[in-house]
Amino acid sequence: MSDLKVQFASDNTAGVCPEAWAAMANANADFVPSYGEDRHTQEASNLFRELFETDCDVYFVFNGTAANSLALASLCQSYHSVICHDSAHVETDECGAPEFFSNGTKLLTAGGPHGKLDLFEVERIVTARSDVHYPKPKVISLTQATESGTVYRVDEIRALAELAQRYRLHVHMDGARFANAVASAGASPKAMTWQAGVDVLCFGGTKNGMAVGEAVVYFNRKLSEEFEFRCKQAGQLASKMRFLAAPWAAMLRDGVWLRHARHANALARRLGGELQKIPGVRLLHPVEASGVFAELPDGYHEGLKDRGWRYYRFIGGGARLMCSWKTTETDIAALVGDLRAVAGQGSA
Repeated sequence: MSDLKVQFASDNTAGVCPEAWAAMANANADFVPSYGEDRHTQEASNLFRELFETDCDVYFVFNGTAANSLALASLCQSYHSVICHDSAHVETDECGAPEFFSNGTKLLTAGGPHGKLDLFEVERIVTARSDVHYPKPKVISLTQATESGTVYRVDEIRALAELAQRYRLHVHMDGARFANAVASAGASPKAMTWQAGVDVLCFGGTKNGMAVGEAVVYFNRKLSEEFEFRCKQAGQLASKMRFLAAPWAAMLRDGVWLRHARHANALARRLGGELQKIPGVRLLHPVEASGVFAELPDGYHEGLKDRGWRYYRFIGGGARLMCSWKTTETDIAALVGDLRAVAGQGSA
């Protein structure tokens, strides 16, 4: 088919939400100081402090790769290691950027069901060796929501953070879909981060409806020393910073970020429920955030592709179907209807 339908390949395929778009237009109206010295950047930073109810340091970068890589580099020396899940984005989808920006910090991977780190596996890696020939563990990195669409509960985060504290490690959270995790868990942002022991959060905006821009939020402010220099050196210090920050202010104001995340999560649950009714389809992971992971017979994939649908099959296993702020009930019905037709349950 030449015209593609509404896509479930990623929440990135959706356009910019109205609130973020209007904020960029508003920021475009006047001449303002550059490099973050503008009122929009200050407002967004203060709104983050209000959201997390603590005096955190906030930096804005263009994308998640930069956010994660620079944050991890700030926590490590080149001879250190970062422990992450074997499906974590920093391990599988950053093209070696964490190692590059940290001048060689090694990623050590641990297992765990449904994309979550297994506490005992992490401790096994931390305590495996302490000699000078082994990269010294320094950070535990967890993905929230995970690459399998699941969500760490507050007690799970706290347990990992307590382990980190016991062995004098830092805790980094890749929150590309942090909004969806908060919406799913029903816990407060502070309970899921600094109160549980997280040192730094990379809070994703792009997957929540923004055009571009992620926030690196340091709850342990001692660790953010000279982070602005890292941003500059990596080409992540925006001269027109207001266009990264103003949409954040619009998203954080009045809970827009959470409404969009709740909407995406609700549509994912609806999709997951409908898929389970189709013979031959099996959900691979619990549907806890905005993603649905399903195992389909091989013939189904080709049938859906012929009908114009696109999605990833290499992320998390099976077919990954992502919902966004813009996904509708009609979109869900169209996809499910075509899948039923492919499965021989309906008319082609």
